[in-house]
Amino acid sequence: MPGTIRILVVDDDPLILKSCRDVFAEEGYVTVQANGGAAGIESMAKEGFDLIITDLKMPGVDGLDVLHAAQQREPSTPVIVLTGYPTVASAIESVKAGAFDYVCKPVTPDELLLATNKALEHSRLLLQSSYFRSRAGEDVQLENVIARSQTMRDVLDLVKQVAPTDSTVLLTGESGTGKELVARAVHACSSRNGGPLVVADCAALSPSLFESELFGHVKGAFTGATQTKAGLFEIADGGSLFLDEISNVPEAIQVKLLRVLDSRESKPVGGTTSRRADVRLIAATNRELKDMVAKGSFREDLFYRLNVFPVSLPPLRERPEDVPLLANHFLHEFAARADKPIQGFSAEAMQMLLSHPWPGNVRELRNVVERIVILAQTPLVRSAHLPSEIGGPALSLQVVIPDTGEALKEAKRKAQQRVVGDIERQFLLAALERNDWNVTKAAAETGLQRTYFQALMRKRGVVPPHD
Repeated sequence: MPGTIRILVVDDDPLILKSCRDVFAEEGYVTVQANGGAAGIESMAKEGFDLIITDLKMPGVDGLDVLHAAQQREPSTPVIVLTGYPTVASAIESVKAGAFDYVCKPVTPDELLLATNKALEHSRLLLQSSYFRSRAGEDVQLENVIARSQTMRDVLDLVKQVAPTDSTVLLTGESGTGKELVARAVHACSSRNGGPLVVADCAALSPSLFESELFGHVKGAFTGATQTKAGLFEIADGGSLFLDEISNVPEAIQVKLLRVLDSRESKPVGGTTSRRADVRLIAATNRELKDMVAKGSFREDLFYRLNVFPVSLPPLRERPEDVPLLANHFLHEFAARADKPIQGFSAEAMQMLLSHPWPGNVRELRNVVERIVILAQTPLVRSAHLPSEIGGPALSLQVVIPDTGEALKEAKRKAQQRVVGDIERQFLLAALERNDWNVTKAAAETGLQRTYFQALMRKRGVVPPHD
């Protein structure tokens, strides 16, 4: 995770301070401990924190004092209140006073992490919302492009500048970088947003019917043309036409497309009369058109006609700051669809997502998170829940081939450990599912001692879900 999460824990009980420190250390968070409310307020005066956790009942300066001090010094920082007296009015009063949440003692590590990650995610969303609100004059549709990295901010700046014009836009970048989403943002932020946005994948269009698809045809123009059909340019009249993977346009059609862009008129196949084409063109490609021009497979004049305003989208591996934002966005989207109470990622799981090169870019990340949500049974996504290609427990086929006998033995040993680990984890999950996550019943059904069953759960990162 870019930047270390810093958490201030305020309590007059040394055991609570130590327990919180140990739990957060396993998640990669840095904990600053303050023994008592006065020490907590002093720590806030010295440095900033991503989250503050404070006990409610402390002698002298209590949790409400810490909360009020936090609101004055760090109003955007969420505060979680710990209380051993959940029925007293002050616990509820702390939330009314501005605390993000309160947790009742004794608190388990999973309960603490769940509340912590909910608070941190809430803070992330507030930062994202604040970022978009700060970009004065930008259409609300730009919020659909989720980004925090400077490279993507630069892309959004370009979109904001070109959108009000009628200039042709050429989007370039690897597959899965979000070119269609940016094209939709260009249209939504333009004066044409009251007209249609027609999207066409040139790679999916039939080569033999390409001209008909783009420009339409009249009845009887060719065998099978039993009625007059409007082309994409006519359908997009008054709006925008997004041609994705434009490098796939056949050479014979390239010259006709160039003519339409120059004259703003199109003629249907078999027709004799040209029609006005009041269309703003947005094109996209994952190939280098200049190389295609050099090889003679793409017209140079069409390239320059398309390349009026080029916008290059960076691959996800070059903007790791966006991975947590995107991953959590997709997690909440798919969790809501599946009606699952999944709240976020553990620090270890997020670090593994950050370490992955994402050759499929945002599309790959979205698909991975969707798969995680389908399989996850706990509120917090841990490293054990990640698929093998992200470094999860299943055996990856992308292994380094050993070159010595000793290396072969070591590779076989590691492979066996990973396969056994994955089998054990699936065994545990299946048994717990059959028994409504009752550990005692699951252990009895499988013929294992409850203590051994629990030890396997801890070893394989299997955590019971919370209501």
